[in-house]
Amino acid sequence: MTLGDTYCKSIRKLPVDKVTTADVLEILKPVWQAKPETAQRLRGRIERVLDFAKASGHRSGENPALWRGHLQHLLAKAKKLARGHHPAMPYADVPAFVKRLRAADALSAKALDYLILTAARSGEVLGMKWPELDLDEKVWTVPAERMKAGKEHRVPLTDAALAILRPLSDARLSDYVFPGETKRGPEAPLSVMAMTMQMRRMDVGHYTPHGFRSAFRDWAGDQTSFPREVAEAALAHKVGDAVENAYRRSDALEKRRKLMAAWSNFLNGQTSRGNMRLVGG
Repeated sequence: MTLGDTYCKSIRKLPVDKVTTADVLEILKPVWQAKPETAQRLRGRIERVLDFAKASGHRSGENPALWRGHLQHLLAKAKKLARGHHPAMPYADVPAFVKRLRAADALSAKALDYLILTAARSGEVLGMKWPELDLDEKVWTVPAERMKAGKEHRVPLTDAALAILRPLSDARLSDYVFPGETKRGPEAPLSVMAMTMQMRRMDVGHYTPHGFRSAFRDWAGDQTSFPREVAEAALAHKVGDAVENAYRRSDALEKRRKLMAAWSNFLNGQTSRGNMRLVGG
C-alpha cells in the first residue's frame, strides 16, 4: 500500500484532525520529482482519506492534501513523461544492476540481461527464435516483420550474450529462445511482463526494460568516440535523409561489434581505456 510505512510513517499515528499542509508536504517533497506518478497517487490517496475523515466528522476545514488552489501553489509542477518516453536507469548504475541480475536464476533475468547486452527492444528479445541466431558467426538476425522500422536488423553477439544463449540452446524446449515458463507453456514466448516484473522484484520497477536502450545510447555518446551513426545503427534507428540512406549500403556490423564489445566490458565493470574515450574505428 502507498499509504504504508514507506511514505506515510510520519503521520500514521497522528490524529486525522491534526494533519497539516506541512505534514503532507514533508511526505510528498522527497518523491514529487523523483517519482512523479507515485507522488501524485500518494497525494490523491491522502486527500481521499482526509475527505472521508471530514465527512465522518473527525476533522474540519480545508483538506491539506487538496491540489487545486492549494498544493499546486506549493509544489513545482510534476514532471510528465513525454509520449513514447521510457524511464531509463542512468548508465552509471547499470553495471551494478547487471551484476545483481546475473545472480538471479530466473529465465526473465536472463532475457533482461540479453536485452541490455544487445540494446534491443523487449518484443525483439521475447519473440526471438533459434533460427534467427547464428552462434558460430555470432550474429542475431531479426526479421523485418519483427522490427519497428520493418527492416531486417543484424545484431552482433558478444561473448557475454553467447554465454546466455549457449546453455539455453543445449536445453531448448521450443523454437523460442525465451519460452513461456508457466501455463503459457514452452510453445509461447515468455510473457511481455516478465522482464518488468523481474525489475520490480529487484526494486527498480520505476525504470523500464526499454529504458536500457536510452542508457546504452547515453553511455555511447558520453563515454566513447564511436561515430553517432554507429550508435544509432546499433539501436536500429534511421540516420540521415533519404539520399544519404540510399548510398549507405552497409549496416556497419563490424563497427557495431566493437561498440557492443565495449558496452559488454562496461557492464562487466571494466574501467580500461576502452570504456572511456574509445576510438570507433
